[in-house]
Amino acid sequence: MIPVGYMAKRIELKPDWLKTDQVEDIYSLSNCTSKDFADYIEYWKHNGYWLFNSPEDIYALAKEHDVDMSGTKMFYYEVYEYQCYEDEPEWEEFQPEKSFETNVTIPNEKELEGFDIVSLYNENAPECSYLSCNHMAQELNVNQHCLLPSFEEARLYLENKAFDGCESGPCRIFAVYSLPNA
Repeated sequence: MIPVGYMAKRIELKPDWLKTDQVEDIYSLSNCTSKDFADYIEYWKHNGYWLFNSPEDIYALAKEHDVDMSGTKMFYYEVYEYQCYEDEPEWEEFQPEKSFETNVTIPNEKELEGFDIVSLYNENAPECSYLSCNHMAQELNVNQHCLLPSFEEARLYLENKAFDGCESGPCRIFAVYSLPNA
């Protein structure tokens, strides 16, 4: 897994449209349900994976632009070094956008929450989660945060075309970690 960065999110409870009892809230990397702390892309301070190199970078941006951080939860992400398409699971390498500095600080403490599968149709910023946005949590074994419990499950679901018909890819498997002291 490759360290790709951080994001502060406003965690939402399971929406009514997601028909499953196994989910309590949405920890997805996607900005569709649990929103990012701000519309950060317009500030062009993100790294080549369209996340942030450290929590301090997020807090500095928030301070500089008077963004209210109350009610946010900080996450750290790693990604599988290959991506594939939801309807054609041939694994291929990908790289960060080279015009942005990518130097991710590894957290001292992190808690693995699960694995998300996210589409990146434009191959830059993360877009939709197959688990939450595409309602696949209704059909698959996910945890209370709408994440898969293991990398192996995520990879096998993709290789077996379980997400065929979801958002167009490519898609990537992300490990989602919460930061207990952030």
